[in-house]
Amino acid sequence: MSDERWRSLFSDYSNSSFIDLLRRESPHLVPGGAPTPLPEIEPVHGTTVLSVRFRDGVIMAGDRQATAGYQVASRRIEKIFKSDELSGVGIAGAAGPAMEMAKLFQTELEHYEKVEGENLSLDGKANRLSQMIRMNLPAAMQGLVVVPIFAGFDEKAGVGRLFKYDITGGRYEETNFDAQGSGSKDARDSLKKLWKRDMGRDEALRVALEALIDAADEDVGTGGPDLVRGIFPSVKTITRSGFGDVPEDEVRRVCEEILSERTRAGNGA
Repeated sequence: MSDERWRSLFSDYSNSSFIDLLRRESPHLVPGGAPTPLPEIEPVHGTTVLSVRFRDGVIMAGDRQATAGYQVASRRIEKIFKSDELSGVGIAGAAGPAMEMAKLFQTELEHYEKVEGENLSLDGKANRLSQMIRMNLPAAMQGLVVVPIFAGFDEKAGVGRLFKYDITGGRYEETNFDAQGSGSKDARDSLKKLWKRDMGRDEALRVALEALIDAADEDVGTGGPDLVRGIFPSVKTITRSGFGDVPEDEVRRVCEEILSERTRAGNGA
């Protein structure tokens, strides 16, 4: 093969943006690239996700229920995804496009790291996700809305940070906590009362779970802890040490403590 041909092939794949590569090679796979008419059946929607800043980083949590109209489509859906070692994304809205976007975002960050030889900054990651949400706008206008929440640990600043978005890709940083999805208002109201500055990891875990339980108590789309089926919220931590799971046994224990205390109070609060 001639030197010119080799240089041409290399230049095709040397761009640090995986999205640009995908747009060139397989444009039909780009979010919002080829909008299709809304299906006649109700799309599956994820409901409530949230993020809480604490002393060592951020906690991300989501209920496990997905709905299709007025029916439960899934009781065990995962809504919190690892983006890279120091960040994660929580999905709310149309579940299919949202999960596809989360996985594509992870690939985009991996591609950038391989091509550039270094990780993208946290602000850069937040901006990349903003661009992907903007590309989904044609589908969002047809009802397939994807509005994720993004959080990570900023190595330069030495703190956890979190970002929210609108359907146009607008990016807004929140300083302490935020929630997205159908139960987000009730979750934020709960977080507003419970959040404290410089919380430790255990206290932040309890605050996040209390907020999800409050959201489930008021919002029909949000699933609360299911003691019968053994289904509990999904919770992740992001600190200087990286992205990690909170063990299900620990989540179960804290949820049972919260529900037990509310049972003794007699008013559900």
